Amino acid sequence: MPKQRGGQRWLWLMSGLAGVALLSATAGALLAMSFASTPLMQRELSPEQASVFSKGDRISKNNSLQLPELTRPVNILVLGLKVLTTDVQNPPANLKKLRYQALVNSFDGLTDTMLLLRFNPEAKKLVALSIPRDTRTQVPGYGITKINEANVDGGPALSAKATSGLLGGVGVDRYVSINVQGVQALVDALGGVTVFVPKDMKYVDESQHLYVNLKAGQQHLNGDQVLQLLRFRHDEYGDIGRIQRQQMLMRALMEQALNPATLARLPQILSVVQSHIDTNLSVEELVALVGFAAKTNRSQVQMLMVPGSFSQPHEYNGISYWLPSARRIQTMMAQHFNFGTVSEGEALANSVRVVIQDSTRQINAAQAVANRLKQSGYGNVSVSAPNREPLNVTRIVAQQGDLKSAEAVRQSLGFGEVRIESTGDLDSDITIQVGQDWGQSKKQSTN
Repeated sequence: MPKQRGGQRWLWLMSGLAGVALLSATAGALLAMSFASTPLMQRELSPEQASVFSKGDRISKNNSLQLPELTRPVNILVLGLKVLTTDVQNPPANLKKLRYQALVNSFDGLTDTMLLLRFNPEAKKLVALSIPRDTRTQVPGYGITKINEANVDGGPALSAKATSGLLGGVGVDRYVSINVQGVQALVDALGGVTVFVPKDMKYVDESQHLYVNLKAGQQHLNGDQVLQLLRFRHDEYGDIGRIQRQQMLMRALMEQALNPATLARLPQILSVVQSHIDTNLSVEELVALVGFAAKTNRSQVQMLMVPGSFSQPHEYNGISYWLPSARRIQTMMAQHFNFGTVSEGEALANSVRVVIQDSTRQINAAQAVANRLKQSGYGNVSVSAPNREPLNVTRIVAQQGDLKSAEAVRQSLGFGEVRIESTGDLDSDITIQVGQDWGQSKKQSTN
């Protein structure tokens, strides 16, 4: 018996040493990555193009035996691309004979998604600003057109110039280009993502072999299903509705993927980075950004969209545009990117457009919340179609990024959580998605 116990002790000791060795190897790999300074670039920038991105100023630093950290606020332009065989002059030989428009692992097409991310270590805040692909703006050297054409005409540098011009001159420090194959592979490498699909989605495009078939409700999606969710645009809001789903997906990915368990899938994730991403970020900088995002409180993650409106069918010879609002862009950039100024009167204006959506399926719940706000002095309050996602906690969505107004609404209600994102009613300043905590608040007010 003592001999057996001694054998077990040796077994546990061997297992422990193996575990230490594995952890040491992982730490060593991460530290080796953190010292790498070569950008993960798959296409070359000319000196003039490279100068667009903050002249190469350092954004991170290495600490001894620690992962790198951000040294200052930084703006990262993310370009998402869906490139088909018809979009490139010389598609790969294995795709040329196909009788449909196949996806190509390329970075040379129209941008399907554009985001400006602000990582702010001083405020411990992460801001994601979605830029609709059909935004009508000035692309330097090519005139007024849709902003998604800038990548075709001049790559990431021209996209950065067009973005800066649209947003009043804000600087862009680095860029990341990723194609849809990269998104699919990344989601699969992370083990999928659990998300609420807002409605049944069914669409077939034989010319691209695109098959969308998703059911409404909470479900765990793999990479292919995530692409179906992201590529679906055949509803009343078109690309703007797709942006709302992108923001919903980004928040779900951050909440589920940025945790220690992700380290177990590090080799797969690195493989995705190498084959499907083009960026002028170094590995050190990339690790610093991911580390900052992982430590950021989820309440400090804010998701915005360039404010504007749809063009009318009779305008611009029938071409569909998203028409940006320069005044509201100025306010948004001052409040969330620390760029420019906004008058106090603009920030504190009380003509707040509040739209209420019920998710409780309780009769008159939305109207009761509307009545409470009207009693508190809010004059522009309306009730719209219900929100399909069942919620325990009421969401007070700052649709246009107006945090002060959202906090004021929350104080008036006495319940709910504020979210800075663009997943509410497009015509609102604040969208209230009523959750089950409304019933608890109602009981407390009557006691």
